[in-house]
Amino acid sequence: MAGARILLIVGGGIAAYKACALIRLIRGAGMTVRCVLTAGGAQFVTPMTLAALSEAPVHTSLWDLKDEAEMGHIRLSREADLVVVAPATADLLARMAHGQADDLATTLLLATDKPVLAAPAMNVRMWQHPATRRNVAQLEADGVTILPPDDGAMACGEYGPGRLPEPEAIMAAITARLGRNGRLAGRHVIVTAGPTHEPIDPVRYIANRSSGKQGFAISAALAARGARVSLVSGPVALPTPAGVTRIDVETAREMAAAVAAALPADAAVLVAAVADWRTESAASKLKKAAHGAPPALALTENPDILAGLARASDRPRLLVGFAAETDDVVAHARDKRLRKGCDWIVANDVSGEVMGGDFNRVHLVTAAGVEDWDAMPKADVAARLAERIADALA
Repeated sequence: MAGARILLIVGGGIAAYKACALIRLIRGAGMTVRCVLTAGGAQFVTPMTLAALSEAPVHTSLWDLKDEAEMGHIRLSREADLVVVAPATADLLARMAHGQADDLATTLLLATDKPVLAAPAMNVRMWQHPATRRNVAQLEADGVTILPPDDGAMACGEYGPGRLPEPEAIMAAITARLGRNGRLAGRHVIVTAGPTHEPIDPVRYIANRSSGKQGFAISAALAARGARVSLVSGPVALPTPAGVTRIDVETAREMAAAVAAALPADAAVLVAAVADWRTESAASKLKKAAHGAPPALALTENPDILAGLARASDRPRLLVGFAAETDDVVAHARDKRLRKGCDWIVANDVSGEVMGGDFNRVHLVTAAGVEDWDAMPKADVAARLAERIADALA
């Protein structure tokens, strides 16, 4: 998949903003992407934004004289390995189905000899309208791959099918449509994500502040590169990434058992913020003492999943742990890597507004030294780490 060339046509609609995240995923997978922005799409995202993310010129008009002197629309349509239309509006699908060529996007689609993948996004009634159903059927008969829209709440306030699939799902469809093996094809990777909840009584629990976003992003990045991913997740409200097998757990002991059951694996990336301690859960809600003091709790240490994997007879070839630290981040991570016996530690600086957010700042600690990564979106951290894992398993 690395080296593949994607031509991304961004249609109009509020969902056009998701094209930005999709470009990051495409580039993170080692592919190049060039963007065509329709007039409608330009109402929601700017050419400058797409150009900055793709690091390539963005094309908006059929009447660019320099490009047309070189038959630019033909060249663009032929140089790509795959043409992706996301979002594909009802209007754009209709024009595609009827073979119109009245702007750059539709001219490219009519001129291309490469496979086309379209991800529709529109109001639920528009998606269910007989005219749209006919257009979709015609496009599928013409060989266009249609990625069905997701169900959910829409910007217009209605609910139902019509939401643009998440960028990770579109990325998985791109990988499948290209028909190429990803860098991690044939590899099995275990990922843990989210917190664990250790019940105190029927209404309280011990937990860590983990949203699960980084672990889910890593799972998506690994799956996009062809890996078979087993995602062991604590209690989080996140959709399962496309192509990922999810195992939901609640406690640290359940997570340890699920990880052990998922072995053997080529690699394991333990991102979850596992609670270090548990207590015996009371059968009924614990009450304050008469003087207002909290009840005394006898704490027991939870199993160390990372150290246990390091000692296992079927230890993964590559074992990666995470360390969330607020001070002396690298020093603590170096110590943890040696104590736990793992190959890498991703040291996560949580001294600022990190946990639960969409950005992360990490240091990759290995036997060879420390790599300081700049603060970046969690999807970019995931893509970069997935590439490093692919390098290590090559």
